[in-house]
Amino acid sequence: MKTNRSVMRRIPALAFGLALLAVPLIAQSGHLVVPADQVRWAPAPPVLPAGAELAVLEGNPAESGPVTMRLRLPAGYDIPAHWHTTAERITVLSGSLHVGNGDKLDRGASQTLEPGGFLSLPAQMHHFAWTSAPTIVQISLQGPFDLHYVNPSDNPHSMTQR
Repeated sequence: MKTNRSVMRRIPALAFGLALLAVPLIAQSGHLVVPADQVRWAPAPPVLPAGAELAVLEGNPAESGPVTMRLRLPAGYDIPAHWHTTAERITVLSGSLHVGNGDKLDRGASQTLEPGGFLSLPAQMHHFAWTSAPTIVQISLQGPFDLHYVNPSDNPHSMTQR
């Protein structure tokens, strides 16, 4: 796959560092416990469209290693076609996540996942997502996390740097 077809932008370590500071982690006997009422949300990094919130539960998305995080997405939220360097596993916790494969967001070619629904995406697979209701998803992956838009003009981070 040619990387010049996408914007190659690593999530800034600072953005994830701030998100990590907001998550109270309780280590007990070598395991990690994050009670539901202690999950701390922060604005998602600017590589995602404005309006999403992120909570990092495990790991550091800017570093190598296991990462578990949650995204809280408002109704009517679009994530244009993109891909990641590593595999991604997504579980819908609440709301509805509409997902599809391809080089552009196509609502007619998407599948709806309700709470409990699961999606596993291999590395470099072009995919997109959108919401019709407020939605929370949990994402597990092997860091570092990155996001490459298929169409560079879809990258909201590049728009803020113009």
